[in-house]
Amino acid sequence: MNELDIAQEIAGLRSTFSDIRSVVGVEKLTAEIAELGEKAGAPDLWDDPDAAQKVTSALSHKQSELARISALEQRLDDIEVLVELANEEADESAAAEVRAELADIQRVLGDLEVQTLLSGEWDARPAVMTIRAGAGGVDAADFAEMLQRMYLRYAEKQGYPTRVLDTSYAEEAGIKSTTIEFDAPYAFGSLSVEAGTHRLVRMSPFNSAGKRQTSFAAVEVIPLMEETDHIDIPESDIRVDVFRSSGPGGQSVNTTDSAVRLTHIPTGIVVSMQNEKSQIQNRAAAMRVLQSRLLIVQKEQEAATKKELAGNITASWGDQMRSYVLAPYQMVKDLRTDFEVNNPSAVFDGELDGFISAGIRWRAGAH
Repeated sequence: MNELDIAQEIAGLRSTFSDIRSVVGVEKLTAEIAELGEKAGAPDLWDDPDAAQKVTSALSHKQSELARISALEQRLDDIEVLVELANEEADESAAAEVRAELADIQRVLGDLEVQTLLSGEWDARPAVMTIRAGAGGVDAADFAEMLQRMYLRYAEKQGYPTRVLDTSYAEEAGIKSTTIEFDAPYAFGSLSVEAGTHRLVRMSPFNSAGKRQTSFAAVEVIPLMEETDHIDIPESDIRVDVFRSSGPGGQSVNTTDSAVRLTHIPTGIVVSMQNEKSQIQNRAAAMRVLQSRLLIVQKEQEAATKKELAGNITASWGDQMRSYVLAPYQMVKDLRTDFEVNNPSAVFDGELDGFISAGIRWRAGAH
């Protein structure tokens, strides 16, 4: 066996890791963990359950982030030892093991590097995603439901807790719209690159002639705001409608008017909630999402004004951001980053890491 020499590759990985460690601020992170640990150990912590939940959630996230960095640093130390052992034993299988470990470290390092690019104002927040069927009739409604499953499967693989807050079912098949909450740190930073118009091309299962059908669905992603991000909304600006929650085909989920629809009259923004059992809970959840959307509108208006004053109005992302082609060939391609795969079934099963990483890197380079 030729002597295994990957010193240059390891040196490159250590350099990248050093940059990431600096950006993350390990010393500051350690201090924040200590401070949160003290708060979590306070005897009166659970006197305020909401505050306690925020403290324990923040502590868990920061501990996980530090553990990930520490584990990677240990793996970089260990691989150098593995190289020495492989060369001493002149064992090809040991060398193959080292190469596999090197490739996995490169993958993990790449994921960490992408996370350091999530430095936007709201990137660290949980996310609320709304998927709406667009042009394409019943195929579009079916496509919207396929996307709903895709993002729920992605969240499951990432360990993101999710709640389907509201779903409006189509008459024949699929859904008109759905709203999903992703309650995990950096969910917004990651999923915000999925916003835009998605296009599906396939042989329609709803078309007896077996013709190719193109359909569209729109994905909107907003950060879930904290209660401290409150915007005062006059009661006179909101119309409240209550109705019975329903499932596919109009099947009644309960026999009381517990579902709530809030309409913000000045902007026309509509938020519906039917996930909770009580009208009060649904109204509170709907109000939180409405607050988030109004805050985003306010920030966008402020940003647009600043750009206009500065004379630097940049083009926004194109409407079609991704194509899913199932016929006559198999391909999913992001039209902004040119990232593509030839396995649509894996993508629809939640394998979105490559698309999201490419999107985050593209966005960082585009601004």
